[in-house]
Amino acid sequence: MEGNHYFPSESLHREYFTDSPTKSLCPWKGMARYYTVTAAGAPNPDAAWYDPHPTFLAHRIKNHVAFRNSITVEGTQETKPQKQQ
Repeated sequence: MEGNHYFPSESLHREYFTDSPTKSLCPWKGMARYYTVTAAGAPNPDAAWYDPHPTFLAHRIKNHVAFRNSITVEGTQETKPQKQQ
């Protein structure tokens, strides 16, 4: 969405995330909240964000987190099970 990839919040390693007091308002997504991401002992303030109560138009990002370009996201890609015929 808007050039950002959103990841399911349950896929986060929470030990790297702390709540930030920062908020921002998007007219069509709603109020975003931010996380400081800390890796290798270096905090990266407001490097991730989520919309706890997105608007109807942005309902697909509920319970998902996006990252600034300064963050490299690593992991394995989920695959959807194939339908059996």
